[in-house]
Amino acid sequence: MSKPASPSGDVTARIAEIGGWRGAMLANVRRQIKDAAPDVSEDIKWRKPTNPGGVPVWEQNGLICTGAVYKDKVKITFAHGAALVDPKGLFNASLDAATRRAIDLSEGDTLKETAFKSLIKAAVAHNRSKAVKAKGKSDKPVLLTGGNPQIPKGEGDAPVQAYIAALPGWKQETCRRLYSLIVKAVPGVQKAIKWNSPFYGLEGQGWFVTFHVLTRYVKLTFFKSTSLNPMPPGFTPKSGEARWFDIPEGDLDEAQLKKWMKQAAKLPGWKP
Repeated sequence: MSKPASPSGDVTARIAEIGGWRGAMLANVRRQIKDAAPDVSEDIKWRKPTNPGGVPVWEQNGLICTGAVYKDKVKITFAHGAALVDPKGLFNASLDAATRRAIDLSEGDTLKETAFKSLIKAAVAHNRSKAVKAKGKSDKPVLLTGGNPQIPKGEGDAPVQAYIAALPGWKQETCRRLYSLIVKAVPGVQKAIKWNSPFYGLEGQGWFVTFHVLTRYVKLTFFKSTSLNPMPPGFTPKSGEARWFDIPEGDLDEAQLKKWMKQAAKLPGWKP
């Protein structure tokens, strides 16, 4: 049989070769990894006579995790799992290892998707911080006025996750909830960091919302929002079609925000 033309093709072929419940489990794990880390690379490594098919691996600025199969389980091993926060207790193997942690999945097990994706995102952020340190730079972003992190401009999920991870105190939790609300309300939303703020938009339509943290609140701004119902209250005579909503600590009206997100995503966005 000829070798697939790409590393990703190798992974696809390996999962198909495994088949059965283990192949299905590994395919689901792979999907969740790529959902959580769209820029991840994947390959097959460690081929040997006792395991000629090798082991699927996922990497971004270093190894994130591996997916090994055994007769009675699928083992997902995080290379730096010991450094990650696991509030949902997904790690159930290699708990005494110095750096790694693993998740053993048996037939019929269900992987908690939200918690697993959070671990993948945390692993990506951890690898990024290690890469920055290796270059002799601080991995801790500078906090500007009000605690807003100074993050380099970038497209995709990774810089937005780095922004949120650098936020102090209650602002981090509020912005995590905003992030989750936006991606659930608007499937396929695109993300970026511009001017030290997360931007969210849709391909071809432009950006529809951003947020920025200040001392006493998180400022959520809709770019083309005069058609929103009800209209967000914040504006000045020079704000044009933009409107904003200030979110203080502990005051997040998710139901109203979800309605605004869905409305805003249907309008022509802002194109800088």
